[in-house]
Amino acid sequence: MSDAVAMPADRLARVLGRFPALAVAVSGGVDSLTLASFVHTHGLPLTVIHAVSPAVPADATARVRAMAAAQGWELIVTGTGEFDDARYRDNPVDRCYFCKTNLYDRIAGLTDRPIASGANLDDLGDYRPGLIAAAERRVVHPLIEAGLTKADVRALARDLGLGAVAELPAQPCLASRVETGIAIDADDLAFVELAERRLAALTGGGTLRCRITHRGVAVELGEGARGREPAVDALMAELCAGAGRIYAGSRPYRRGAMFVGVPAMGA
Repeated sequence: MSDAVAMPADRLARVLGRFPALAVAVSGGVDSLTLASFVHTHGLPLTVIHAVSPAVPADATARVRAMAAAQGWELIVTGTGEFDDARYRDNPVDRCYFCKTNLYDRIAGLTDRPIASGANLDDLGDYRPGLIAAAERRVVHPLIEAGLTKADVRALARDLGLGAVAELPAQPCLASRVETGIAIDADDLAFVELAERRLAALTGGGTLRCRITHRGVAVELGEGARGREPAVDALMAELCAGAGRIYAGSRPYRRGAMFVGVPAMGA
């Protein structure tokens, strides 16, 4: 059977056959968790490495720890050090390059196994300077090599019995909520994490983002969260008042809204 008609799982298994072992960088999202689970299920020696920082939601770390315990992964939890890098904190349009530079350099110091990311084929259509840092460090992308889209990854997660992981909404790092040129600040990210947790409880789910913009705090609502604007605005006005922040209102969700000076792509 040719790769063009092979099932996604078969294509991924063929890609993994090139490696004697892998170190998978796991963020806590569906892509990297599914990749790690597939690698483990297929008996390839696996090290899972999860990085913690103010930009990583606490529930993502908890999810990684829970899956590692359930599946018996070798798990390493580490810091990345990106907040020590002024190039990252300054939040230029290519901030993700400096984040991934710190991440992959840290991982390379922890393992001699090839480093794999959970990037999927759809990610190639976004503005992702982190992929440049990955290429410079010879990070491999098995899901991309196997031609798996986000929908393919979710289907694979269901086949693997990963339950709610298969339905996790896209959840880029918290720093992606900060508009280009506004310095990345741990207090801002903690506020974003709190606000999005409260908003999710209020709306019952769906795509939503709490944005730190030059005009103040804004909320973006996507499918599944629209129609609750009055309640969202009331909650955010209360949270912002309590934190001494300006609330700039709610608006429809738009990918890449925080990137200034690049096409409308991203988180």
